[in-house]
Amino acid sequence: MRPARRRRAAEGAAAAALLLVVGTACGSRLPESDFEHGTRTPAPGGGAPIPVGIVTSATSPVGGDTFTGPGQGAKAYFDRLNARGGIDGRRVEVHECDDGGSGVGDNTCVHRLIDEDRVVALVATTALDYAGAPRVSQARVPDVGGQPIGAAYDTWPHLYGIYGSSAPREGTPGWGGKLYGGTEVYRYFKRVKGARTAAVVSYNQAASAAYARLVQRGLRAEGYKVVTEQVDFALPNFRAAAADLKEQGADLVFDAIDGHGNAQLCRAMDEVGAKVVAKVTNVQNWTSTVPDDYKDSPRCRNALWATGSSRDYDDTRNAAVREFRDATKGLKTHSQWQLEGWAAAMWFTDAARSCAGTGITRACVDAFVNRSRDYTAGGLLLPVSFEPLPKPPKTRRTCLSVARWQDGKGWVAQGDMNSTCFDVPQLPYEP
Repeated sequence: MRPARRRRAAEGAAAAALLLVVGTACGSRLPESDFEHGTRTPAPGGGAPIPVGIVTSATSPVGGDTFTGPGQGAKAYFDRLNARGGIDGRRVEVHECDDGGSGVGDNTCVHRLIDEDRVVALVATTALDYAGAPRVSQARVPDVGGQPIGAAYDTWPHLYGIYGSSAPREGTPGWGGKLYGGTEVYRYFKRVKGARTAAVVSYNQAASAAYARLVQRGLRAEGYKVVTEQVDFALPNFRAAAADLKEQGADLVFDAIDGHGNAQLCRAMDEVGAKVVAKVTNVQNWTSTVPDDYKDSPRCRNALWATGSSRDYDDTRNAAVREFRDATKGLKTHSQWQLEGWAAAMWFTDAARSCAGTGITRACVDAFVNRSRDYTAGGLLLPVSFEPLPKPPKTRRTCLSVARWQDGKGWVAQGDMNSTCFDVPQLPYEP
């Protein structure tokens, strides 16, 4: 079996969205005739622009910059593409919509982009509450390379998350309402770094505690001794948590808390002298803002490790990464989510180019992406596929990208992501 990727057991939700209850509402529906018309009508021909939509929760309750990275990366790709002549001589016209992080706003964006702007596809969707997902699916508009913050990309057909899916996607999340994720992150630190004891820090808040239990379960499945640290959401005592994880000899620290809380936790760890092999974070926090975010905790800062499913945006030894960095050099900050948004735009472009001879339609783009088998966006992604399985796998060979932060160097890739692979169990969880 070739190396495969699925949602990690420790990444059932994006960290920034963790403390909010995210539900997917059905939203209003259009007549079936409108849906059919939308799938069969090609984008205007004769050199007219190709309209695509980008939905982002840019002004969400969790912060203005939290969800903007993928859209920034996608727009940078399309800007460079247009400067080089577009697709078969046609410019890609980007229609952006900020859904405000609400289900109502998301449905409004979906309606505008699909029914008014007549976009061929959505690209790099990053929505806190993707309430419009059923409507996108019903309209058969391909959503290419979106970030799986919720369960939408493992629920609805015509939605293609940036990490792929093997779920049936027939209107129910995963298999019978359950998703499955692997334990490769924990296996990596056990095998490569020799870690044996892991602390999991959470708030005394329902979503945070549930996420922490998921991490704990994965760690125990890999044979770790697990230290649990829960702090008060309103008045967190991170110093006490840091002192306890030091006392219990934690090698690793995972968390189910927000970015601000992570900075406070790291500061407390430095203050009490807690030294760990790794303070592990996820792809969303894989950014160039680390020196500012963790300015008060140099020891903990240099113990930060990130794991994901795409090539380190700081690894400019790679030609594809260099092109991304060159095109985004005007941005104030860089992030892994920007690189993944760039990859999503590339994915759409490859689909559209395959359709150029017969007409760049929603149906043609959808068919190309749906056929994706081991798509890598020029080597920026671990191989992405959409091959629905009737039953969830019990184990899978799963690869991962790993990087660690080092002052003066930034994020330093740890080995090659295509060969950092493990056969790991797939654990069920409810989204």
